[in-house]
Amino acid sequence: MNAPAPPAENLRAALAGLLDGLPPRQAAQAVERLISNYRGATPTDAPILRDRADVAAYAAYRMPATFEAVRAALEAFAEAAPSWVPGGHTDLGGGTGAAAWAVSAVWSGRRPVTVLDWAEPALALGREIAAANPELKDARWQRSRIGAALTLESTDLVTVSYVLNELTAADRTALVDAAAAAAQAVVIVEPGTPDGYTRLIEARDRLITAGFRIAAPCPHSAACPIAPGTDWCHFSARVSRSSLHRQVKGGSLAYEDEKFAYVAAARFPVEPAASRVVRRPQIRKGQVLLDLCESEPSLRRATVTKRHGDLYKAARDADWGDPWPPPS
Repeated sequence: MNAPAPPAENLRAALAGLLDGLPPRQAAQAVERLISNYRGATPTDAPILRDRADVAAYAAYRMPATFEAVRAALEAFAEAAPSWVPGGHTDLGGGTGAAAWAVSAVWSGRRPVTVLDWAEPALALGREIAAANPELKDARWQRSRIGAALTLESTDLVTVSYVLNELTAADRTALVDAAAAAAQAVVIVEPGTPDGYTRLIEARDRLITAGFRIAAPCPHSAACPIAPGTDWCHFSARVSRSSLHRQVKGGSLAYEDEKFAYVAAARFPVEPAASRVVRRPQIRKGQVLLDLCESEPSLRRATVTKRHGDLYKAARDADWGDPWPPPS
């Protein structure tokens, strides 16, 4: 018997057929308009994704990047809590379900899954795409206003991906507080921009105040050592580019790098990395420069040379976002 295809392959296959019958130019125009709207101010009572054509175009364009970013955040969380597996998952503002796919990629198996979103067309398409993933067969796709009026049932894991930027400050606070009250673990992903980082730090602070421990990316639950306004913490995930990506953005590369910021936190004990690589490593002749966030907390540049032996080999293989030193 053939083994089932992994979620990433199933998702790519499911998305490939979304644009059948939709002229490429129309799909590209829909994506460009939606991107423009997402960069502006979005009232919480006005769904941007209005119909199936909107949702299909945007899902085909954005869902792979959201999936890879959330999966990277969840994998870092899983490294900090290696014996923990979520028994249930709620995705807030989940749209077409990229985070639900990412959870099934990190922790295999069936579990109760609820995807909440205000846009009914997004939920309908998410349900359609999820038919390709046996682990999401019983997922609930529920229309809900994401904001101050949000009420959540208790669950093990709550994910919030690329949602805070769509909300008012008051609604962001309400959402994070509702997630903290309902879940044993919360993972939040935002665009890897200065504004995304600012929203994430606000959410991180609220989670810590609510009694959560930071599992990743930070090696600590103290204040972020980055001085406000001087820099921002973010990471990168490699995403295969579809023909629609190439049409909208131009260029011929088969991939792009999705920049994202995230925080993963839990109410139970976690084992965060001793330090984490927070910039792309610089490989030079006979040495590797690693920018690290450390558990003190502090930021430090470490120079690893050939005389460090196996650690030097590990440094040459280290990637942006990896724990350091590498797990033995």
